[in-house]
Amino acid sequence: MATAVAECSNRMLREAIKRSALAVRAAAGSCCWSCPQGAKRYLLTEDVVRLQEFQQQKLTTGYQIYGNKETYFRTMEEKLLKNRLILRDELKTLLHLCQSKNDVDIAKRVIYRYHAENKNMSFGNFKFGPLFMRLCYELNLEAPALELIKNQALHGFFSDSTSFNILMDLLFTNGHYESALEVLLEMKRQGVKFNRETYVLAFAICYKLNSSESCKICMTLLEDGQLKGDQIPRRGYYFAVAFALKQNDIQKALSFYSQIMNTESRICSNLKILLQAASGNLEDVVQTLERASETNHSDFVKKPEFCMQVLAEVREKLEKNPALCVQFEETFAKLQASGQIISLTLDDLLCQTPRGKRRHVQLLKHNQVSRRTLKPLQSSLLAE
Repeated sequence: MATAVAECSNRMLREAIKRSALAVRAAAGSCCWSCPQGAKRYLLTEDVVRLQEFQQQKLTTGYQIYGNKETYFRTMEEKLLKNRLILRDELKTLLHLCQSKNDVDIAKRVIYRYHAENKNMSFGNFKFGPLFMRLCYELNLEAPALELIKNQALHGFFSDSTSFNILMDLLFTNGHYESALEVLLEMKRQGVKFNRETYVLAFAICYKLNSSESCKICMTLLEDGQLKGDQIPRRGYYFAVAFALKQNDIQKALSFYSQIMNTESRICSNLKILLQAASGNLEDVVQTLERASETNHSDFVKKPEFCMQVLAEVREKLEKNPALCVQFEETFAKLQASGQIISLTLDDLLCQTPRGKRRHVQLLKHNQVSRRTLKPLQSSLLAE
């Protein structure tokens, strides 16, 4: 009888996790191409935020503590009152049980106590910072996340770049760019190393603020990253080029564009047009569009696509040149007929969430283990 009950419970848990995963994927997909205003404004991929994995673990924890959540929270509050030791697994369970702002307020108090007791101890590679930030990301709670990450009493609790990146992404999503910049500067002040995602977020935030101060910060971070030998991702350069264009600094925009190794993308196609137009090379603009409109493209090669907004800006610059304007309108008609003009703006393209790579990495790791001996494969190809 007990076995049957356990099997039924496990089956229900698996089905609930599956439903949750499908709901998360559906919610993520509905915000991208089908949205009339373009892509949802967030920059990190799922393999960085790992929100779906976090929600699945919350569901599992909820089933394990089923009916005892209130009791569990009361127990943790009693521990706080009686100054008892907070264990690592207790804090993990608590964070996975939080469903509201009130729950998070209790979790905050537990975090302060836990860090005070354990800040000089090491627990391997496990970090609570990203876990708390995923919770705030799920519940859209900016205030507690900002409070904790800037609090000097919790120095070392958020010692990883992922915690800062997730919070900056949340603030960016909600359009709070100044607060996101504060988090970026706090990250630098605490000496947390920037990674690829940090640079993309940094340049995107500065691009959105579009001020002389944010311009200085963007250029300084870019130069510092290059001097340190950090790998600046291509998406970071996209924002740097677009930002320089916004600031009418054509030379810097051209310099940043020249550092993009692979320019075979929709964003680069549109940036190139804007750079040519801003530099006064209007004939080059028309020629570039004419080459893109040629019908002899292979069916296996994706045709270049251009934003209506970008072409509208080019059209304005061509108004003083009637001959080029006629050529442009003819080419525009060809591009439109072949479906190469899109309604998304350059800003939409810049802020789209790229596809994650975590699945491919997991498959590679899986293939590095022999299915026969269950030992790591000794392959020079895999070693490379």
